[in-house]
Amino acid sequence: MAQQQLLMPKATAVWLVDNTALSFDQIAQFCKLHPLEIKAIADGEAAQGIKGLDPISTGQLSRDEIARAEADPMRKLKLSEPKVRVPESKRKGPRYTPVSKRQDRPNAILWLVRNHPELKDAQISRLVGTTKSTIQQIRDRQHWNSANLTPMDPVTLGLCSQIDLDMEIEKASKGRPFQTAEESGATLESARETERAPAEETEKEIDADAVFAKLKSLTGNRDEEEEERF
Repeated sequence: MAQQQLLMPKATAVWLVDNTALSFDQIAQFCKLHPLEIKAIADGEAAQGIKGLDPISTGQLSRDEIARAEADPMRKLKLSEPKVRVPESKRKGPRYTPVSKRQDRPNAILWLVRNHPELKDAQISRLVGTTKSTIQQIRDRQHWNSANLTPMDPVTLGLCSQIDLDMEIEKASKGRPFQTAEESGATLESARETERAPAEETEKEIDADAVFAKLKSLTGNRDEEEEERF
């Protein structure tokens, strides 16, 4: 039996952000998204065109389950058992794209390449109904119309559904290793650098004679000013 999956994870995440007190981590775990993506949704920087989907009305969550998770930030949300089993659709080969929308495919490919680099060419091909050679041309900026391409969400363009996009992203994310510090651009100081700083600081000792001499000169100047005043 196929594992039960959440319908429209991003739309569900939008609803949970707007209507519950759940933490970003809880929503991210339930919707199979990254906590930073949930934060971007909460800040209005992502999923602006996606309408929230109530998981209670779809039977995927109960109000009691949400209340228990709100009371315990460490609790993970659990999907409700579906009342009706929907057979899994099996579709092979690239998606058919209407002629009227084929001109939008390069823009959709560019959006997928930039926003979801984890997707393989075969997955992008299934989503928007294109060829691997076209995807590679857009990746390498060798497409004949590269200068005029604008990244556009394939869901907004009507080239694929949000469910299909989320499923492909979930497949691509399974087993993907976490980024190392070098891959994410973060750098660590060498042991020599970290050991050098305390040593340099300890070498700088305070010269007591110089301090007292400076204080004495300041006091002398003040006395001279008072004598001149009188």
